Amino acid sequence: MIVGGRVQRSIPQQQQSFLSFDFGLKRTGVASGTRLTRTATPMQTIQTAVIDERFAAIERILKEWQPDALVVGIPTHPDGAAHEMTQRAERFARQLHGRFNLPVHEVDERYSSVEAESRGAKDLDAEAAAIILEQFFSELDDSQP
Repeated sequence: MIVGGRVQRSIPQQQQSFLSFDFGLKRTGVASGTRLTRTATPMQTIQTAVIDERFAAIERILKEWQPDALVVGIPTHPDGAAHEMTQRAERFARQLHGRFNLPVHEVDERYSSVEAESRGAKDLDAEAAAIILEQFFSELDDSQP
């Protein structure tokens, strides 16, 4: 839902802990965060172009952190138009849901990498994943019971 020009998401209250992903063909940034604090922490970057290796690494992270839900950044052109990576990131989100049976939320990730760079991040992809998760938290509508 859009309220006052801003996206507002109604997410079930039982979803409290999240992992987010900044998907890339060769590198995928990962961050963690909680609804309570609405903060995100960059964790690591999975560096592989091999799909099975990427999902094996994600499975290890999920087993360790046991999040309630996942968040995936969806890239678009500055005007919001889709491009090739938009479709690939959406597919990645569907695959996460299918493989791990967790809710997956998609977030507009325009400029997340630019912002990560401006923050002076050592791991740009993990920092971009944290920015994506912070964007998700900023869109939560917690006024619903």
